[in-house]
Amino acid sequence: MIGKLKGVIDSYGEDSVIVDVNGVGYQVHCSVRTLQELPGIGQPATLSIETHVREDQIRLFGFVTEIEREWFRLLQTVQGVGVKVALAVLGTLKPAELASAIAMRDKAMVARTPGVGAKVAERIVTELKDKAPAYTNIDPALVRLSGALDDKRAPAPVTDAVSALVNLGYAQAQAAAAIAVATRSAGEGAEATTLIRLGLRELAK
Repeated sequence: MIGKLKGVIDSYGEDSVIVDVNGVGYQVHCSVRTLQELPGIGQPATLSIETHVREDQIRLFGFVTEIEREWFRLLQTVQGVGVKVALAVLGTLKPAELASAIAMRDKAMVARTPGVGAKVAERIVTELKDKAPAYTNIDPALVRLSGALDDKRAPAPVTDAVSALVNLGYAQAQAAAAIAVATRSAGEGAEATTLIRLGLRELAK
């Protein structure tokens, strides 16, 4: 199996690139984001490779970073997500943005991906919620708060504070993140007004 290619960019296609490795040209399929990040024709490049072998073909998928390749593999464990959808998601969201969306159960962010509807986005944030933290540095307190908000287990002052920030025009994910920081700073027994003030201060940074 091919795990990495190090060579020179030979040419670009609509969704792939030809990498010349010692005179052999390898066609590597990439996300839109990866294609944009690669250097120009004739320039050296290194790609992490995921090899898919079938009876009638061998396809190579390339990524600038190892973490992006791991996300590619992880996304395909979700029902209804194949290589095309996985590449589309990674072409729309950076790995850190995808990790945040999953941690915050923000299916709307995932649904920004062309070709990904609400149902598939829902499955991605639901089925990967326990696997995603291994691939990111998301604050565990934020993940816990998000889960508590979803399950209606968060204390009333916390839910009130998040609702207040959402009413001010902030996205649910932004509001939850700010209140998670505020709760850690003020303590879990803080009143909603205190959390709102600290949350707004956090959002203003």
